[in-house]
Amino acid sequence: MNAAAILPSDHDRATLVGRLFDPALGGPCLVHLRGDRLVDVTAAGPTMADLLEREDPAAAIAGIAGTLSYPVEAVIADSLARRSDRPHLLAPCDLQAVKACGVTFARSMLERVIEERAKGDPTRALAIRAQVLDAVGGSLTNLQAGSAEAARVKQVLIESGYWSQYLEVGIGPDAEVFTKGSVLSSVGLGAEIGILRASNWNNPEPEAVLAVNSRGVVQGVTLGNDVNLRDVEGRSALLLGKAKDNNASCSIGPFIRLFDAGFGIDDVRRLEITLTVSGASDKYVLEGTSSMKEISRDPLNLVEHAMGRHHQYPDGMMLFLGTLFAPTQDRDVPGQGFTHKLQDRVEIAAPALGRLVNTVTYADEAPAWTFGIAALMRNLASRGLVGAS
Repeated sequence: MNAAAILPSDHDRATLVGRLFDPALGGPCLVHLRGDRLVDVTAAGPTMADLLEREDPAAAIAGIAGTLSYPVEAVIADSLARRSDRPHLLAPCDLQAVKACGVTFARSMLERVIEERAKGDPTRALAIRAQVLDAVGGSLTNLQAGSAEAARVKQVLIESGYWSQYLEVGIGPDAEVFTKGSVLSSVGLGAEIGILRASNWNNPEPEAVLAVNSRGVVQGVTLGNDVNLRDVEGRSALLLGKAKDNNASCSIGPFIRLFDAGFGIDDVRRLEITLTVSGASDKYVLEGTSSMKEISRDPLNLVEHAMGRHHQYPDGMMLFLGTLFAPTQDRDVPGQGFTHKLQDRVEIAAPALGRLVNTVTYADEAPAWTFGIAALMRNLASRGLVGAS
């Protein structure tokens, strides 16, 4: 898979920034794609969080010549090959909190309720779906969470016996916002993604991820995989942390596309995100899509739910926007749906954002996360990029 398969289709017009680990530096640098080179623009940082605090990050990096540059083709190849001894891409975020919004698509929420009631019987599912859609007055595609119409739909579903804990956050006034992972724990292009050995029902979640600064300003967007252990969360909503936050369970990248004159929040609202899972052992292929046009809460509204006077993030945040995709296709045994197998190749893509590729392993077999905030600060200080501690 070459650089053309990873980069956005219009990469020659996009403002793409990322983080690259250079073994010679012993740490990361910020890079900006210029032609076929990734140019070091750490002088605008020294962290991605710092860059996104700029009034106009795209303009801030444009004037930086950069003392180092790397061939994008080689960097992408070494990232996909997991060559840690060579310059390779990291998740493009660093000091930002990693937050996620759940149940942001009314249609996928309704399918969860229907599947729960049908108990795996397709014939029952069809009948229940017809009953529910008739009760709520048709399609939920354009239903806006928190609206008066959403409140009516929610009440109808409850009165019809279709109560679910997902109804409240799916179409109620308050969005579900949770912490997906710790600062600096996210992995990037080519990395292994981790699931727990105890889980036997899990799946990828292809999502758009907003890059938001401390002022609540969205400065760009990238792709993310909110790896989910469905059986763990299904046992109890109080196990959400165990279902979502494990070693290598959060993947973000490959680059942040900064907002500029040619790309902005309206383009995020139109994103069509695709997912392909390819089994290494059984040659199984799963494909899916998530259309941002069907989201029940506007991306900027989700930012307001996550950040404001009620909750500040002084280093900004990366905000997963949720997914329309919920895999029900059987992989092995009829009626048991989809779950990952080791060495599954997961590709999440959008023409405007490129392609994020990862391989599934167990969380305890993925590379241990050892480069934390203290290590980052020590490395930046040794390079004269921040004051020595």
